[in-house]
Order: sequence, then structure tokens, then C-alpha cells
Amino acid sequence: MALIRDIAQVCKSKNAGPFELTIDVVFADDATFERVRASGVLGPALFARLYGVAEADVLFTPYPAGRAFKATLPRLVPAGEIGDTDVYGAQQHAPLLEVDIPL
Repeated sequence: MALIRDIAQVCKSKNAGPFELTIDVVFADDATFERVRASGVLGPALFARLYGVAEADVLFTPYPAGRAFKATLPRLVPAGEIGDTDVYGAQQHAPLLEVDIPL
């Protein structure tokens, strides 16, 4: 097992407009990307569980050419609204860092 924080070259989040959030996970080499993809851990169900949204609302895209995965999901609180604690969405990748991947 390996934590995403230990095997990903990049794990970041940002706004995809005021109502959506995008999370990118990028790996340094093809072998690691393929092992993570083969594990099936990274997918819509994981993001739905971590971020409290419906699985059907998660747009999940593996991008082999970039050794990356991208997930776009609805923000629970729109950017800049009362109760928003991260107007840029730049800190929202944190729950993903603790996910274990069987390698």
C-alpha cells in the first residue's frame, strides 16, 4: 500500500468556476500511473465519498498521455458564498492525500 501523497508527483485542486471544483493527480512515470489505474481506487466513487457528493455528479477522466487523473465535482458551497472557507478551491485536495493505493 502507498499513500497518494507519497507516490503522486502533483495533487492539486482549483475552482472550475464558482460551482465546481477540479482535482488533478499526476504521476512521474507511466508505470506508477498504470499501477494506480489498474488498482481501480481512483474513480468517481472515491471522490463522491471523500467530498460528500453523488457519484453521478463526479466527472472523472484518466489521461494516460499526461500520467494524470482529473475529477470535476460540484462545490458544496459556491466560491465566495457565506460559509465558503476556500474561495479559490486550492486546499480541497487534502482528503485525497491520505488515500491508500495497493501497489
